[in-house]
Amino acid sequence: MSKPQQPSLFDDDPKPPRRRRKTARAAKAPPAPAPDTPATLVPASPRDKAAFPDGPLHRLMDDNFLQYASYVIRDRAIPEIEDGLKPVQRRILYSLHLNDDGRFIKVANIVGYTMQFHPHGDASIGDALVTIVNRGYLIEGQGNFGNLNTGDPAAAPRYIECRLTDLAATQLFNNDLTEFIPSYDGRKKEPVVLPAKLPLLLMLGAEGIAVGLSTRILPHNFGELLQAQIAILQKKPFSLLPDFPQGGLMDVREYDEGRGKVRLRAVIAQKDKSTLVIRELPYGITTESLLASIEDAAKKGKIKTKTIHDYTAENVEIEIALPAGADAGQTIQALYAFTHCEISVSLRPIVIREQRPVELSVHDILRHNTRRLVELLRKELEIERHKINEALHAASLVRLFIVHRIYKRIEECPTAAAVREAILEGLKPHRELLRRDITPGDLDMLLAIPIRRISLYDINKSRKEEDNLLADLADVEKNLSRVTAYTIKYLKTLLRDYADLFPRKTRAETFDAIEMRELTARELKLHWDQQRGYFGYDDVDGDPAFHCSSYDKIILVWDDCSYRIIPPPEKLFVDKNLIYAAVHDRDRVMTLVYVGDGITHLKRFTFGGAILNKDYFCAPDNQKPKALFFSDEQPETLYVKYAPRKGQQIHQQEFDPAKVIVRTPKTRGIQMTSKRVTSITAQKPRNWDAQSGPKGALLQ
Repeated sequence: MSKPQQPSLFDDDPKPPRRRRKTARAAKAPPAPAPDTPATLVPASPRDKAAFPDGPLHRLMDDNFLQYASYVIRDRAIPEIEDGLKPVQRRILYSLHLNDDGRFIKVANIVGYTMQFHPHGDASIGDALVTIVNRGYLIEGQGNFGNLNTGDPAAAPRYIECRLTDLAATQLFNNDLTEFIPSYDGRKKEPVVLPAKLPLLLMLGAEGIAVGLSTRILPHNFGELLQAQIAILQKKPFSLLPDFPQGGLMDVREYDEGRGKVRLRAVIAQKDKSTLVIRELPYGITTESLLASIEDAAKKGKIKTKTIHDYTAENVEIEIALPAGADAGQTIQALYAFTHCEISVSLRPIVIREQRPVELSVHDILRHNTRRLVELLRKELEIERHKINEALHAASLVRLFIVHRIYKRIEECPTAAAVREAILEGLKPHRELLRRDITPGDLDMLLAIPIRRISLYDINKSRKEEDNLLADLADVEKNLSRVTAYTIKYLKTLLRDYADLFPRKTRAETFDAIEMRELTARELKLHWDQQRGYFGYDDVDGDPAFHCSSYDKIILVWDDCSYRIIPPPEKLFVDKNLIYAAVHDRDRVMTLVYVGDGITHLKRFTFGGAILNKDYFCAPDNQKPKALFFSDEQPETLYVKYAPRKGQQIHQQEFDPAKVIVRTPKTRGIQMTSKRVTSITAQKPRNWDAQSGPKGALLQ
């Protein structure tokens, strides 16, 4: 038998129930059309649905699907709010209750007992039983029931044993308060719900996937649940936070009473300057899955590790040795950012209430459980009062029957009817001393009294027993008159007896935001092969361009003034006319000089936002622009040289870009010159003639 890795799963057998096929004989054929009915060759349009109703196959599929969906939702995947259990869990606990003698029972036997009520196979029963055992509240296990930390499965059912805990045996069962229905095959009777006095749904948690909906409810601390119930009864405010058997840390700022999400973290300590130790895991994560995520992050260069050793046995202990020069604090942040050391769990508390799935908050569920607890205790007190009254009635009958020697009257009665009549006549004068009318059952009880008991009857002892019963009855009546106070006292007794057995293991903290780009600022090293026209970080020759994070966006600009924003590429052919590549910064001011339609323009702009992998232009594309100068720096002066031309007197000019207003990429820019430009630099060339030519003027 295999155990699922996720310890929070309580799902039943995922296979759909088998249905018997109807034989051809049993299938009823649809009536044949009348001879004069014309054949329909074209499918009916939606407008003709009233004239052409759905056929038998369509109705059959609808009915079967609805039955299946209803079955999965109510009888397999979603827990019942009344006792907080799914059907397979309820059947397991009831089977243990029926066979409970205080000793351990083979799990294989319990699986067999449960199969008398359960319509599915043994695998789903065994897995659900192992999960309940690992919760620690209701079933005590003996043997190898797997390991929540490592994900190791439990041993085969024939090798492990279990029994009900004292908490489950005393708080979950009461046949006087249980409604029974026939089992799936009609041979047995099983409970509809258990009269559980504990908020089991919030103690155990639940997770299930049904048709069209799913549920996820996190487990909570036993003692805190009872304290919250006391607060509800006292009409005081309360709060509830999850608690997990694996411990760990949690951030519950978005918990929203169980309808939001929680962030969970492992507990990571620094053993020494170069060693980290993971001692607690997030809920639902095993050491195997955690190690796999760490190794994957290390391969991608997101974290740096030297060696990883897993010493986990009863407690989690994973040691991570860091390479020389690595920063331990930054590595811890990277473990939270890029591995399963931190996870986010989304929640949706859906339960079955009155045969329908409803979504409730955790607080609403606990309020319902508290109201049900009050009602159960009220019914138990009423049943106890009835039993005490019956015991007092029986004691009074026996005392009158013996003290007034009514048994003497039956010695000469010739028939059984005469015997009964004689007893009734003898008791008739004492009717006011009885608590109710005499029934045939009372007469049978009196006639079954042995002679030895009559001869040894002690009236003083009988009166003392009746006094004790009257005192018990007074206590019951008192508790019934203030059942809320009685419920609070009951909960405080449970807290005193059991809360210390289940201490809180998970600590609530507020997690600081992790800046992914800072952790991975030098994660990727991009190269630009200008000779062959390739750009990227994987298998690209050429000079290193810059470092970046995998979370960065890269902007590429070509000499035709087109640009594109992309994620960091592994290897991308960018051609040889790429003129600019950098990490995209939407607010960085760019300086561009381009020629279009024979006119040279100067512009300054910011790229702003853009859609990934979409081509844009930073100059009017209808002019067939060509970039002459492009820079993300802020040059103070542009030194422009012109091509020589007959009659041309100005061969060079200086321009001041700072005078140009920063605009968007779509703007045309400011006209610089109509001369043909041969070079533009931000640094003064060596052969620059400082006395030659006027300062350049920008035409608005």
